Formats: sequence, structure tokens, C-alpha cells
Amino acid sequence: MIDIKDRICDAVAGKVMSAEAATDFIHNGDNLGVSGFTPSGYPKAVPLALSERYKGTDFKVNVWTGASVGPEIDQAMVEAGIMDRRLPYQTNGTLRKAINEGKVKYADIHLSHMAQMVRYGFMANRKGVDVAIVEVCKINDLGDGKVGLIPTTSMGNSSSYVAGAKKVIVEVNTSQPVGLEGMHDSYVPLDPPYRKPIPIERPEDRIGTPYIPCELDKIVAVVPCDITDKVRPLGEIDEDAKHMGENLVAFFKKEVAEGRLPKNLLPLQSGVGSVANAVINGLVNSDFEDLTVYTEVIQDGMFDLIDAGKLRVASGTALTPSPECQKKFYENLDHYKPYLILRPQEISNSPEVARRIGVIAMNTAIEVDIYGNVNSTHICGTKLMNGVGGSGDFARNGYLTVFFANSLAKGGKISSVVPFCSHIDHATLDVDVIVSERGVADLRGLTPKEKAPIIIDQIANPKYQPMLLDYFHRACEACGNSQTPHLLEEAFDFHNRFNKTGTMEK
Repeated sequence: MIDIKDRICDAVAGKVMSAEAATDFIHNGDNLGVSGFTPSGYPKAVPLALSERYKGTDFKVNVWTGASVGPEIDQAMVEAGIMDRRLPYQTNGTLRKAINEGKVKYADIHLSHMAQMVRYGFMANRKGVDVAIVEVCKINDLGDGKVGLIPTTSMGNSSSYVAGAKKVIVEVNTSQPVGLEGMHDSYVPLDPPYRKPIPIERPEDRIGTPYIPCELDKIVAVVPCDITDKVRPLGEIDEDAKHMGENLVAFFKKEVAEGRLPKNLLPLQSGVGSVANAVINGLVNSDFEDLTVYTEVIQDGMFDLIDAGKLRVASGTALTPSPECQKKFYENLDHYKPYLILRPQEISNSPEVARRIGVIAMNTAIEVDIYGNVNSTHICGTKLMNGVGGSGDFARNGYLTVFFANSLAKGGKISSVVPFCSHIDHATLDVDVIVSERGVADLRGLTPKEKAPIIIDQIANPKYQPMLLDYFHRACEACGNSQTPHLLEEAFDFHNRFNKTGTMEK
């Protein structure tokens, strides 16, 4: 067995056991609250052992995470047939296929809501966490029958799951450096009617503890593990992404010049993935300095900002760098750690905090329509991609809300601008600015009929602009002075044509 003696306190030494033995504490129908947010800081050994033990049986569990996690959960448990219900976000192809085939039940939830909804007893079976399974790099003795769990590369919902669970299984991962200690800020708000304001006024404010407190008698197993996070490479910054970054920087410069933003901007929030990372990278090559970040996921671009001397602090709930950047982080941990704070996701994604500190919300869209509505979750309205994630937490409450979309997808067979979104996650009311590689559509204060020509001109690809303009003009003629003109019998023609022919082109 992997030696973890130097990572745990004497109080838990008698609870060390194999992952296989720890599965005895998990029962059919249990709700598992697991650590992890993106493929970072999630338990590996116990989910793998559980999948192996019950593969092909009628055994089922519900899996609640922070967001997406690695293949040891979202692939292995699905392939074993033991995952019944999964919340609140995912990015794994195996799990996505199972959801879209109805084999795994999935309910999309704003990420800031997940922990409190569990505490409120709102989940499908109206009960809380049966077993919390969390990854740590170290366990400290706090005295008085409590220990401090030092998380690894994410916080997610771990603090709430540990606090509310009947039983806690702790994976001590030796692939994660103990030097991560001190980077976390664990804080769980009280629930109504006792809730108090979250006392964060700046991204660098710390309000909790650098560990997750846990009653010793809750811990039923301590499991050694040396399986690494399965972080993924980020896509190359292509010409379209580079242009989006340049368009964003130009827009920010104009906002600063006209007095609507300070010269170091406001705290930046950026979604997950290659486009979001590329947009942040655009700021690396800009003149902006003394930047701050208040977001969910800390990716490569934010480390590049640190390296360029442009970032004061990055607050998030997970570190999800590429493998190359992860290696750089681990090798220079003492250098990067002072710039980084990891918080529970209901704090990192808190609408209250986002509104107070004036977050600039930047997220990606699958498609936008000519009136500024945004679909960020479903392909052609029916097939789930990943989930809404935290985009809604920030979009509704940001000082400024920006969505990014390439004008084309699938080699030009799909227009990212359509007459009417096939699924709407973010109503036009919550969308201030849309950016594509072609330009910037500033929609603030405009009517729907004022938004449409700007979106078509600045965001849509020339290949589809004539079709979109034709639809808009005919809708205006047919609907007269209507606030939002639509030809309902044609509104989804782009999607129907793609489903039938494989392209949105006529």
C-alpha cells in the first residue's frame, strides 16, 4: 500500500485502508458527494474500485460533484452501469452519450446553487449526502475531535459535502504536493433565515480557513492514492481565437477611454475551454496591468498573466491547466501560490459577490440569435453538450457580460448566429456584448430590432448574412411594429436544414 504516514495525523492512522475495503461503506441508492471541479482534485481510487466491484449488477448510486470530473468517475462508473443520476455539470464523452441516450439522469443546475440545494434538501430523492468522497494532499489534527482536510487542486462543493455527509471517505493523493496547503479558503454560508453577507470586497479577500474542517467520527476510511489528475491539453490559439482576443482588448480600451471601466479593468471571470483561455491570452499581449481575476477555473492564460507581471491575484475554485502548464505550476509552486486562492464554488460563483465587486463575465456560446439570446448547452435544441456551468451565475450579475462565439462551426456547415436559438440559457436581457472573430456587438440599451442588424453585421459570417438579413426584414414586414419580429413557421429552419442535409446553407 502507498505510504501516507507523513501526510496524515495520528488521529486517522487507524482508518487507513484500501479503496476496495472503503467501498463497503457505500450502499445501493446512496448519494455520493465527491470533490472535484473540472478534471482536478477529484477522487480516483474509490470510484474505480466501486465500478469494478459492482460492474454489471443492479447496484446504482447518484453522483454529485462540483462540475466535470475525470474519467475515473464520469467514464468508469458509466461504463460499469452504476451511475443513476449525475449533477451538476459534465464534459466527458461517455457520460454525455449516456445522458443523451437516457441511460443516466441529468439535471442542469447553476453551479452556485448546487451546494445550497443539497443542504436545502431539494434534490430528487429529497435527502442529503450519504457519503462524501474527497481528495486531499494532507490531513491535520485540529484537536477536540476534529481534523483539517487540505484539498488539492480544486474546492468545488467539498466543504458543503463534508459538512453535510453522514460518512466521509478521504483519499490522500501522493501525486499532489503538500505545498498546496495554504492556497485554499474554505467557507460555507449559513442558510436562510440565518444567512449573512459574504464578506468579500476584493478578489484577494480571505474569509474562511485553509482547510475543510471535519469531525473525526465521520471519517470511515482514509485511502492512499497516487493517480494523477487527468487534465487535458488546450487547443492551439488559432487565428479566429486571436482575433476574438484582439477584438475584446480593443473594446476594453474604448470602455476605459470613455470612463466606463478603470484602467486596470474590473475582476475578470472567464469560462472553461480553449476559446476562453485564448481570450484571456489576448490580455497577456495587451497594455493592461494590475489585473485581477474572480472566476471558477484558473487555466493557462492566467499563469501567463502572472508570468507577464500583469496579474495581482486569481481567485477561483479549481486549477485546470494543460499538462505542460500543470508541470510548470508544480515545479514553481512557491512562486505561483501567493497569486492563487481556491474557494468553494458557491463562493467563487456567488451572484452576490459578482455583483458587489463588478465582475466582467466572459463565457462562450454554442449559438446566439439575431436578438441576442444565447444557447450554451444544447446542439440543435435537443442534445446536451456539457451544461450551463457557472455562466448564468455571472451573466445575470456581472458588471459587464460578454459572450464569445466563432461565426462558423463544423467547417462552415453551421452558422453560430441563427434566427432563433434552439435552446435559450441566457436571455438577451443578460447579454451585454457578443464577440466573434469578426467584431463586437455592443447590445447595451438597445431594442431587439436595433440589436439584430448589429449582430448580423458584426458577429455573423458573410456566408450566412444574406439569409439572416432576409429573415429579419421579412419578419419585420410580417409583424409590423412588434417588439421582437419572428416568422414562427421559419424560426428554426437553419436547424431543420442542418438535421436533414448536414448544413445550414440553402
